[in-house]
Amino acid sequence: MAERKENVVMFPFMAQGHLIPFLALAVQIEQRRGYTVTIVNTPLNITKLRSSLPPNTTIRFLELPFCSADHGLPPDSENTDVLPYPLIVRLMEATLSLEPSFKRLISDITHQQQGYPPLCIIADMFFGWTIDIAKEFGIFHTVFNAGSAYGMGIYYCLWLHLPHCKTNSDEFSLPDFPQVSKIHRSQLSNHLKIADGTDSWSIFLQKALPQWLHSDGLLLNTVEDLDRTGLQYYFRRKSCRPVWPIGPTDSFMTRARPGKEACLEWLDIHPPASVIYISFGSQNTVSASQMMELAMALEASNKNFIWVVRPPLGFDINSEFRAVEWLPDGFEDRMSKCKRGLLVRKWAPQLEILSHESTGAFLSHCGWNSVLESLSNGVPIIGWPIAAEQFYNAKLLDEEIGVCVEVARGNGCEVRHVEIASVIEMVMDENGKGGDMRKKACEIKEMIKDAIREDDEGYKGSSVKAMDEFFNAALSWRKTKRNDKV
Repeated sequence: MAERKENVVMFPFMAQGHLIPFLALAVQIEQRRGYTVTIVNTPLNITKLRSSLPPNTTIRFLELPFCSADHGLPPDSENTDVLPYPLIVRLMEATLSLEPSFKRLISDITHQQQGYPPLCIIADMFFGWTIDIAKEFGIFHTVFNAGSAYGMGIYYCLWLHLPHCKTNSDEFSLPDFPQVSKIHRSQLSNHLKIADGTDSWSIFLQKALPQWLHSDGLLLNTVEDLDRTGLQYYFRRKSCRPVWPIGPTDSFMTRARPGKEACLEWLDIHPPASVIYISFGSQNTVSASQMMELAMALEASNKNFIWVVRPPLGFDINSEFRAVEWLPDGFEDRMSKCKRGLLVRKWAPQLEILSHESTGAFLSHCGWNSVLESLSNGVPIIGWPIAAEQFYNAKLLDEEIGVCVEVARGNGCEVRHVEIASVIEMVMDENGKGGDMRKKACEIKEMIKDAIREDDEGYKGSSVKAMDEFFNAALSWRKTKRNDKV
């Protein structure tokens, strides 16, 4: 009789910043452990994920029925990238309706395996309700958080305690994370600024976030030595649970998408470290006035750039980009003719751009996936955080690590092209602070490379060890459960 393969069930939230790290982790588990990996999600997200799979994979997908219209959402709205920001919380609330079908799915898997349940459930940070289902079936449960420990620690603390509501000061301390310096109101997302505990975001998050404390452990897409403050002083102390930093998971993904050749050919004609790459991620954009000032700054700085452009705030982010309307008159033509700038609509091969020797800096929203991709290639960051925990990732990169300088905060602040150009010139300069940032970023690159290294002589980096410890804990937990039944 053939030995039965262990089965790992993974359930990410329906946003690109969650789906992609989960898929990367699934690939890592399959390649390193040889386990069967089952990713659970709604139909349209599974269709998207299938197209991102590497060849020859055994990862399987199981669908949970979901009708967005039943929850006051537009038809076929199963992912945050097709929703305006105010409706994202409604999608989060709608995920609670998936609990009965997820429970049936776990029951079916267990039945198909002759009463043998999956080894573990790896659930999203917003899906703490899966913990009760795991306990009911006797399954080891962990929450996988795709963010940094530092950034998510601040994010959790702010939403759970709303300290900015208890003071009139622009700066305030965090009640259960005193190791970080004071937070400024400009570092609050638009929804957090107006949260008072009775709004939809507060109600959902203040229930969902504390649930991870009841999981059997926490996985984070980060690196121990990079993120020690958040790991030690917040997550390990707060949860009293094992915390395994296993990142960056994205290092196990290979991507093949059309259209990347044009970007790479454009980079090939430019000198090393001479190009600034600009992207605000798939979910974020800036205001029309900010976009205009950024374009003027890029032209004034006289630096080469690749800019992933999307419509500004107030327009459908997935609609056609109208350069004539949203950029200075003749800007795209001028930049194209002199080969100083390349505008890319909607999607660019980010990992390939960041790993190209011509790329010298990344003007980023500071989403953690983008941060890890940048630092894994030794590229310093110009921070322009927009939402969620991005402000605190920028804070970590600037204050604790020294690889970032902020140029703006949010999509509601006033920016001036002269000031943006000055920051760009400083970071792109090989001397002074720009040179120091690049040197530090290269040190972090080696740190990350070491964390995911495993060689034939038995060396294992910190993230490899953490992954082994996680699965050893799951296997040990199951063995103990079985012995208890005997």
